[in-house]
Amino acid sequence: MTQSAVDFIIDYLLAKRPDLTSIDLDLDLIENRILDSLGFVNFLYVVEEHTGTEISLDDVTPEDFRTVRSIAKRFFDGADVG
Repeated sequence: MTQSAVDFIIDYLLAKRPDLTSIDLDLDLIENRILDSLGFVNFLYVVEEHTGTEISLDDVTPEDFRTVRSIAKRFFDGADVG
C-alpha cells in the first residue's frame, strides 16, 4: 500500500465533503455519511479507473468501503496501511 493510494482515497472523499478538513484512516465512512449509496456507486467507478481493475458489485460488501483503511486494503494491492 502506497501513501499515494491513501492520499487518492482521502482527497476524493474530501472533495465530495468540503465541510471536512481531514478523514482518519479508521473513521466509519458509512456511519458518518461520508460515503452514501449514491456516492458508493460513483466511488466504485473511480476506484476502478484508478486501479485499472473492474470491480463486480457481486464481489464487494459494505465492509469493504467502511473505512479508508479497508478500501486501501481491499482495492489497492491488499497491503496494510501504516
